[in-house]
Amino acid sequence: MSSYRPLTAVVLAAGEGTRMKSARPKPLHVLCGRPMLLHVLDALSELPIERAVVVVGHGAERVTKTIQEQAPPQLIIDFVEQHVARGTGDAASVALTAFPDDLAGDDVEDGDIIVLPGDTPLLRPTTLAALVREHRVTDAACTVLTAQIDHPAGYGRILRDRDERVSRIVEHADATDEERQVGEVNTSIYCLRRSLLAPALRRLSPENALGEYYLSDVIEVLHDAGYKVGSFIAEDPIETAGVNDRAQLAAAEAELRDRINERWMRFGVTMLDPERTYVDATVRLSLDVTVFPGTTLQGDTFVAEGARVGPEVRLSDCVVGEGAVVEHTVGDHAEIGAGAVVGPFAVLSPGSQIAHGVRTGPFYTAGIGDDDEL
Repeated sequence: MSSYRPLTAVVLAAGEGTRMKSARPKPLHVLCGRPMLLHVLDALSELPIERAVVVVGHGAERVTKTIQEQAPPQLIIDFVEQHVARGTGDAASVALTAFPDDLAGDDVEDGDIIVLPGDTPLLRPTTLAALVREHRVTDAACTVLTAQIDHPAGYGRILRDRDERVSRIVEHADATDEERQVGEVNTSIYCLRRSLLAPALRRLSPENALGEYYLSDVIEVLHDAGYKVGSFIAEDPIETAGVNDRAQLAAAEAELRDRINERWMRFGVTMLDPERTYVDATVRLSLDVTVFPGTTLQGDTFVAEGARVGPEVRLSDCVVGEGAVVEHTVGDHAEIGAGAVVGPFAVLSPGSQIAHGVRTGPFYTAGIGDDDEL
């Protein structure tokens, strides 16, 4: 038998997200310039994933188009649609229809599959890699990523047998008062032996408070069939937080923004007040860039070495040349040459070009059709 164990993934992103109260499909709500679902796919792309299947539902066409345009190129992605929302267990069953029916081979029989929700944008690749490693080292049929949290209301609880192995997961709505005292919760992120997933899903029942097929019930099915079910506790519980409304979206964005800012500062960028500095995940900064408070850098913005940006600057899809100074300025699809000084109180319209070494002076406005190459 081959020792090679292929790894695939299923991302559940079919939910309507009614608590977002938005016409925008939930997976496409943006954090730090990138749709929420893409942050999940970015994390998966750093693992040796052979193939990822994304289950779409509400706004399926819009979600599919966005992901196809912006997904990490190294990740092979297929899409399947869950036409009727019947729970996460049903969504996983729909996902498996995208995989070839080739389970006779040893390689596939030994393969593993990560199943995770599309609304966990803070999940780090290292945590997913550690989950897979634990799953393989312990030779489990399924390994659940769990978290220890102080206020577990709303989360499914992890229940264990006498041997301290995970025996089942009970959703909050179905839990007894005693079960609700358990602080270890389900993150809805699993690593399973792929050959066992489909048979386990066929044994699910919608006999619960919501009348849905819960993917979490697969744990009890596997445990009762004699398979080993393990767990891996996330070191940082905030990574596993789901985003279900605008308040949670803002909290996740703040955490992600902190990570982005810290990464750039460790790279060699000076931020005088990181709490008032907003940098999209898609922005590129160079060594010795200084960013002053109140600065927002969005989209495909690039800031070259030694440039100073801010205070109170918002640039979207702009290029700032080496050693340039930009303050109290709003720019969109504009280019600022090396050594240029822009502002204060400048407005750069799409297509604006400020030549090398130029000083615009205060209250400069560059409009479409103007001679912008000063």
